[in-house]
Amino acid sequence: MNNPIKQIFPLGFPWQTQNPFLFCVYHLDHYPKGNGELGPDASLEGRNLGNDFTIKDGWRMYHGQTIPGFPAHPHRGFETITIVNKGYCDHSDSLGAAGRFGLGDVQWMTAGSGVQHSEMFPLLKTDAENPLELFQIWLNLPKANKFVDPHFKMLWHEDIPVIEQKNATIKIIAGNFRETQAPEPAPDSWAANTDNEVAIWNIHIEADSSFVLPKATQDLNRTLYLYDGADITIADRKVSENHGIQIEATVDITIKTGDASAHLLVLQGKPIAEPVAKYGPFVMNTEDEIQKAMEEYRLTQFGGWPWRYPDNVHDASKGRFAKYPDGTLVEK
Repeated sequence: MNNPIKQIFPLGFPWQTQNPFLFCVYHLDHYPKGNGELGPDASLEGRNLGNDFTIKDGWRMYHGQTIPGFPAHPHRGFETITIVNKGYCDHSDSLGAAGRFGLGDVQWMTAGSGVQHSEMFPLLKTDAENPLELFQIWLNLPKANKFVDPHFKMLWHEDIPVIEQKNATIKIIAGNFRETQAPEPAPDSWAANTDNEVAIWNIHIEADSSFVLPKATQDLNRTLYLYDGADITIADRKVSENHGIQIEATVDITIKTGDASAHLLVLQGKPIAEPVAKYGPFVMNTEDEIQKAMEEYRLTQFGGWPWRYPDNVHDASKGRFAKYPDGTLVEK
């Protein structure tokens, strides 16, 4: 094939994705020292608190009022995959589950029939800055699994394979990379069926080198996101930082770097051949199902919110941990 590139597009907020993915957003915030109450030791004056998505002084509060992050909100009909490369995320949900993860950990949550959760970014360090680098990816669920019970699992960074090649490192969050398999995804996920070849790879390529992205076994949707680094070259086409590339999945792709390294996220998978109806945090197959989801949430709150605050965070002294709905506690 002469030109494996199907499309090149600028990265916005959120990033453009392809079926079976619904959404991908990249957060990079250079938070200041913490104030001892897990918020920033800095003035919040001039920020649109509650909806602060404009970078000011290198960081944002998002929907947080005192602690940055996303207070309690509902989801139904899809999965969230949250990759925290730097900093920490505090999870709380309507099932009573909780966790703190970061430093390369990944949380895989199946919203299924409906769940509320909060995702807050506690600024734990009071004597140094608190940088945060995080991806959140939404993966659709097929109609047969839209109403499965909510579920979440942790992929601790110690258990996620990282392949070291001569000029590159590949973190295998989902899928199979040259016979190295990622940890098992959530059990009802589209990714749980290996025939769908869902893959999420975080790749770092050194400067002045090349890397071969191996082909898939079938025609899939495959997108590369160059989110950090200098220009790369694919099939004699130069691609600059903060651009996505939709590429042919059935051929090996050679990626060449220039005088700086490159960081890429790869999302691929077999499309779900079903209609998609979306409204905010609800993803169903028809508009009627969306209306029913909204009505059910109004009536039930998907089980209610068992925490004192919608922006619940955990004690500053806590390390990385996961507490599951059945009470099982895992500490790292």
